[in-house]
Amino acid sequence: MRRTRVGLEPGPEIIDSYQGQKTLLTPTLGLRSAVTVSLTASAVLAGGFFAGQANAVTAPSITAPGAFVMNNGTGTTLYGKAADTRRSTGSTTKIMTAKVVLSQPNLNLDAKVTIDKAYSDYIVANNASSARLIVGDKVTVRQLLYGLMLPSGCDAAYALADKFGTGTTRAARVKSFIGKMNTEAQRLGLRNTHFDSFDGIGNGQNYSTPRDLTKIASSAMKNSTFRTVVKTKSTSQKVTTKSGGYRYMSWTNTNKLLSTYSGAIGVKTGSGPQAKYCLVFAATRGTKTVIGTVLGAPSEANRAADVKKLLDYGFAR
Repeated sequence: MRRTRVGLEPGPEIIDSYQGQKTLLTPTLGLRSAVTVSLTASAVLAGGFFAGQANAVTAPSITAPGAFVMNNGTGTTLYGKAADTRRSTGSTTKIMTAKVVLSQPNLNLDAKVTIDKAYSDYIVANNASSARLIVGDKVTVRQLLYGLMLPSGCDAAYALADKFGTGTTRAARVKSFIGKMNTEAQRLGLRNTHFDSFDGIGNGQNYSTPRDLTKIASSAMKNSTFRTVVKTKSTSQKVTTKSGGYRYMSWTNTNKLLSTYSGAIGVKTGSGPQAKYCLVFAATRGTKTVIGTVLGAPSEANRAADVKKLLDYGFAR
């Protein structure tokens, strides 16, 4: 034991050091002083503990009836609200459309697809969101992916389903492609997801959940082409015309989060009479990526506010 004198008035104090522990002793006050110091230190520690509790991150209140957020690196759940309730997904369905295309063996992203009149007729008949593809133009698969994910082109979705489905008729190829979407959902172990369309314009059996959509997006984000496309705010693509010339197609991403939230890297908006306002979102700060989904928000403004709250919460966890 080592004893060290410290000169403090009115009388000398002694600090006893033993195995890294220190006890303050004052000869004039004796043990009472040591106890007082010990209690004071305990009070300071306790105060810090309760202050930490007071500053704990509180889960946000959101308007969307369904949501899920997870750490994309670890798969850890960060937030859930009716996370496994099946809902209409709108154009967030196109995440799976893109995933199926990108999973094709020996995929040539520069292969050209001729735009058929059936694709534009489909847009008109359904009053659907469009990449404004022009009949007769030859557009690459890569360009169709931009047209699919940025302006949410249902014509681009149709072209991709027709290209990558199998069968002797267009109807057979589209049915085959949707089958591939469902097969991929099963492969991912998703029990609450089913597709009956290639673009989200469903026929009564197109649904998923916040948790399942987040898992689909997380899997899709492993593909570098997908990551590049969904983080693009806008693009101008040179396509070949029917006469052999060329034109430029300009597309702007409907995902405004890319311009309004620091670190946002995707993924896909969706909306519709049943789906309301949906967004599958992802953002990265430092080494942490947070990914999630909101389904059924009552307005675009509510959707944006909900997602910001969830991302802030996810990064604070």
